[in-house]
Amino acid sequence: MPAVTVENPLTLPRVVADADAVQRPVLAVSTAPSGYEGEGFPVRRAFAGINYKHLDPFIMMDQMGEVEYAAGEPKGTPWHPHRGFETVTYIIDGTFIHQDSNGGGGTITNGDTQWMTAGSGLLHIETPPESLVMSGGLFHGLQLWVNLPAKDKMKDPRYQDIRGGQVKLLTTGDGGALLRVIAGDFDGHEGPGITHTPITMIHASVRPGAEVTLPWREEYNGLAYVLAGRGTVGTDHRPVRTGQTAVFGAGSALTLRADESQDAHTPDLEVVLLGGKPLREPMAHYGPFVMNTRAELQQAFEDFQGGRLGTVPAVHGM
Repeated sequence: MPAVTVENPLTLPRVVADADAVQRPVLAVSTAPSGYEGEGFPVRRAFAGINYKHLDPFIMMDQMGEVEYAAGEPKGTPWHPHRGFETVTYIIDGTFIHQDSNGGGGTITNGDTQWMTAGSGLLHIETPPESLVMSGGLFHGLQLWVNLPAKDKMKDPRYQDIRGGQVKLLTTGDGGALLRVIAGDFDGHEGPGITHTPITMIHASVRPGAEVTLPWREEYNGLAYVLAGRGTVGTDHRPVRTGQTAVFGAGSALTLRADESQDAHTPDLEVVLLGGKPLREPMAHYGPFVMNTRAELQQAFEDFQGGRLGTVPAVHGM
């Protein structure tokens, strides 16, 4: 980790917060519980226990792995439905194959992102390639769910295949952090992911001992999830470590710092930064469906059971 990097960050465009920017306070730090998803791959539930008013428009995020599979162990998910939101799968290490009943899909690996807008609904499957199942190997990634506004929930499904080399690479004033902008606008720099809901998604690697203060859109919320390593958040230096999420309050800048000493297998503090414009709409969420009312949820179940969310293709690629 990570797959997409550069030898000298100082060759990249630099992002620096204004001197008069208002620092965002840290409202809370939560620890993700561990569990299992799909056919049994280990996950950390990054947003468990966080009030939705701090997450909106994000719904949930799972850190998948980091796990070193033995031969025969890699697992995925069976075919399953989605409606009313977008799923974002970011693979840091390893390989996943995606397919949906709308014709979208492909293979993502080592810094690639799959951005699937479920919209009005589809069926979806995620599997490791046969070669990985046979050999085993390292697997590590994220899956993020982003809510859609009511006006977009029944839009036609859409699939975006974002290669790792497409992400916008930036650094801080002193080169202390590498910032990978996966989606949204960050200080005038656009990531490749196209979103219905205005958001920013960044994977930041902060070098040991480095402190970074980043500009952050005031109308967005602010979340920082630690993929690996140890450090602090906010100007009061609240400690954070692997598997923890920091929730920021209002302001126009946020601060992160990496501890001087990191784990042997994690040279940097690895953080996913998320911000989005809250939808402030009613949310009815059950399983793979995210709608605005219970009646819409019931309709989603009926449409799934009636085969109106698509059918499983006879053969899917491996």
